[in-house]
Amino acid sequence: MRDAFPVIRLRGKGGWLAGRDGIVLSFFIHRSPETFAPAIWRALQTYLRAIPSGTLGWYPSEEGELAPLDAQGWEHIRKYLLDPPWRGVWPLQLMESPSEAGSYHFEYYARRLGDPILKDPISSVSFTFPTEYILEHGASQLRDLALQLGRELPFNFGYASFAIVSPQGLFSSGDWSLIESLLGRYPGLDVYNTREFSSVIGTHALGAYWLTFLGQPLLGRLGGIEALRRGIPFPEANLLPLEGDRLLINLGEWPDAIDTEKGAVPPQYSALASLLEPFLFEYKGNELNGFERLMNQWHRRLLSPSAQVTD
Repeated sequence: MRDAFPVIRLRGKGGWLAGRDGIVLSFFIHRSPETFAPAIWRALQTYLRAIPSGTLGWYPSEEGELAPLDAQGWEHIRKYLLDPPWRGVWPLQLMESPSEAGSYHFEYYARRLGDPILKDPISSVSFTFPTEYILEHGASQLRDLALQLGRELPFNFGYASFAIVSPQGLFSSGDWSLIESLLGRYPGLDVYNTREFSSVIGTHALGAYWLTFLGQPLLGRLGGIEALRRGIPFPEANLLPLEGDRLLINLGEWPDAIDTEKGAVPPQYSALASLLEPFLFEYKGNELNGFERLMNQWHRRLLSPSAQVTD
């Protein structure tokens, strides 16, 4: 099974690890942060029970320095989540290593709806795992964990995918020729950046993934569950209704890196991507930078060539 997932190690200048292969679970929440802060704390506890004890060892302090996640550090994190300052608007990153990307990360970006400084803000939370985790425990266990987190969080969009595990978009510090080669070969590989996207995507989607979580208003805009069943008529796709008028779409038994040197994009991925296409996030403007142009193309990578954005 390891052969189904490429081994990825992106190195920054000086040889430090900027990103590696793994799995990311991300959720986007279009509510005021103070209304769901306890759910974030409960989701974090669920994540901690699932990963090796003591894995998360560091967090950025208010002074901007990395501080150890000792008893005092955890009390600080608990207080800021359950009794947040500034109406709950603040970032939180918990990491495995103080100097490298590592494998396990928790990132939470609480955004105030309608913040005039940001384009279209929405809160986001992500959890990561190394590829070895899913190989050891199995895809069904990780799927169950994603479902448990999804049931806890009041998301409007979320997903789980094979990914370059790299907090805060640090993959961009790696070798761009290698990154472009990976993206060209593996359209099932996610290059996530929840800090960036939570400030701009609003209630849009980011694409079709191994596990795709849809809440309102996205699910309603797509015509509801029955319309999605008709639009993804493939045995590999499983649609699971969730409480609160939400839905989990599972596109296969395992995450799929989609190695285009070995086969085409699976039809269930293309079908869901086509349904989501009118609601995908897109950077707008006449003078987009290289990252924005790349992301516009990347979010449409599973569509037919005629539907993809070009430079």
